[in-house]
Amino acid sequence: MLAAVLAAATCGLAITNPSPRDFEEFAASQLVELIDQELCQKPSLPLMLQLVLTNCPAMVQAQRQTLGRIAREHSKRVNIGIASVYSTRFGGQQLLPNWRVPQYAVTTIAAAGTFVVLNATSTP
Repeated sequence: MLAAVLAAATCGLAITNPSPRDFEEFAASQLVELIDQELCQKPSLPLMLQLVLTNCPAMVQAQRQTLGRIAREHSKRVNIGIASVYSTRFGGQQLLPNWRVPQYAVTTIAAAGTFVVLNATSTP
């Protein structure tokens, strides 16, 4: 009986293990929120760029799909069947003379149709 319950639970977890496409959607929503906070709520952009970007939150939201794709492309997935672990590392590019994109490192576990960020670090 216990073996049947364990087999059913394992099968259920394997079926609900989120796909890389699901991860892309999750990462996009997380990145939109993070970038909105970092760039729009407490502006870290140079003053001249702040003047040009009159509606920063809308600009960030418009890049949602691109941000998800970037996160997926910069992630390594370890699929153990019943769950997946995503390790994402990106950023650090110099965009303007005195402004560099922050570097991000995030470890996320995906299981049972949900995502949980285990560790997230950012360096300017």
